[in-house]
Amino acid sequence: MAALAAMFIPFGCEQLSIDEPSEKAPVIETFSPMSAPAGAEVIVEGLYLNNVTKAFIGDVEVEIIEKVSNTRLSIEVGQTVTGGRIRLENPYGEGESAEDFTSSFAVPAIISSLVPESAELGEQVLLTGENLNSAVRVLFFSDGEETGHEADIISRSDREVVVEVPYVPGDDARIRMEYYSEGGVLSVTSADTAPVIEVIKYTPVIDFGYEFTRTAVGTSISISGQYLNNINRVTVRRAAPQEGESGEEFDAIFRAESESLSFTVPAGDFPDGETATLVTFYWFDSNEESEFDNQLIVYVPFVYMWQNITTDCQTMNEDGMYSAFFSPQTGQVYANADWATKLDPVAMKYNGTQYETNNVFKEGTVTEEEYNSVIPYFFFSAVSSGKELQINSPANSNSQLKNFGVSYPVTSQNRVPGTNSSTASGTPILTFRFLASDNATEAALIEKVRNGEIENINEDLFPIDATKETIAGIAYGSAAGGLKQSSNPGWGITTPSITTGSQSMDTDLVFLMAYYDFNGYNAENRVENIRRIGILHLKNINWTISNNDFRGTQVTFDCYWQKYDYDYSKLQ
Repeated sequence: MAALAAMFIPFGCEQLSIDEPSEKAPVIETFSPMSAPAGAEVIVEGLYLNNVTKAFIGDVEVEIIEKVSNTRLSIEVGQTVTGGRIRLENPYGEGESAEDFTSSFAVPAIISSLVPESAELGEQVLLTGENLNSAVRVLFFSDGEETGHEADIISRSDREVVVEVPYVPGDDARIRMEYYSEGGVLSVTSADTAPVIEVIKYTPVIDFGYEFTRTAVGTSISISGQYLNNINRVTVRRAAPQEGESGEEFDAIFRAESESLSFTVPAGDFPDGETATLVTFYWFDSNEESEFDNQLIVYVPFVYMWQNITTDCQTMNEDGMYSAFFSPQTGQVYANADWATKLDPVAMKYNGTQYETNNVFKEGTVTEEEYNSVIPYFFFSAVSSGKELQINSPANSNSQLKNFGVSYPVTSQNRVPGTNSSTASGTPILTFRFLASDNATEAALIEKVRNGEIENINEDLFPIDATKETIAGIAYGSAAGGLKQSSNPGWGITTPSITTGSQSMDTDLVFLMAYYDFNGYNAENRVENIRRIGILHLKNINWTISNNDFRGTQVTFDCYWQKYDYDYSKLQ
């Protein structure tokens, strides 16, 4: 027992000396060595060192290697340290040494015989030598170059440094090191003693026999060749910019493998219609390049086209998307959790008090500036006790928005407007009209949508007739802000009779949509105040049971959206 007690007592004291907090500024009593090269360890002894958060030698912050106890810690001499007082900081103040630390400025040296004869660009290479901790940078010089190319240092010690071979324009490179010499002068090791390494670079070989065709922005193009994985940038720019047009290069998103590369044509600032452009490929850290010989005709459609968009209808199940809101203006699907802050903060500001009736604002509430600040969006929901679907205008849906969960499990406190009893309505005003194939005018538009032939929506192609209450000859008087599956005319689909799981149903349903300006829509004439027209092509419904109904369902669709507001002067 006496032996155990004897063993316990010093152990307890050691723990107290390490962990005991001290609300005092650090005190430096001594340090050693007084002089050392970069990378060396310096032991600092004093008082109240447990809470030290920063260490400096002169004006250079250095790394704290280890806090040994409340009276001792160690720091590392950095490559840029030239000397000066050692200073330690903690939350209660700082302490400074009485004497200066002096850097010994050891000259780094690489053993040439241990350097490999060659290495590929980007390959990691081990360099062996002496005083390598003193190296501030490792540089590769091609013949005749006065400025070297810096290599990334992966790891280092005083005897070994691992670097990543950088780009150099020539085949051979001399490896030199930058270091601080006495007096704080930045020096570079001699070129005469520098080891030489061959830098192997595999230049991409592109199949320039490829013939570009007219390609819409957002479309991918694939090319073939060799070593295409070394390409690190693809750009598209106007072939012959006219006065006032930008000659800027626009970066394309691309994916490269050794023998194939695909890139997506960027939108850039190309105007609607066709623009002749040039495609340039860059490699070796964009230091070398090659331009495609033939021109790429970039096509910017006169209409926004969004394909294969998937949103969920409320989602009450654990593995749901919780992303129900789609904007035909941006082509983005917005998470339920972003509705109140990013998508429609105006709706949360008024919380349902802004509407006289559905889709009509009370005078003196929402300003025109506020209305225009919210991008148009719409969403699907499960209605009729969750047994059928409905497409919704935000301004027509205070009873629907409150059903959308933000996360699982869905409770009254984590729904889109905040609580289940909220009467919040969305801001943008839209209406929807289902197109029936038994009407010749509607059938013609349906066929164009199915064939992907909608390349523009404007006043000429979709004229509004306020007298007849039609859009492009289609009667729009029956349009609604909330259009159910069983509306008249109905969607022509039957809800599957499943009680668990999910069932995918391919569909081919087309809707005409209208987005209204700040004045809202007139229930007596639904073609007044229309700002833009859209077309929705519903392609798939993945009916999914959640909470004993179809609130876990997802829908997939294409959407076409007018780019510019209606110019009503053209309709007169």
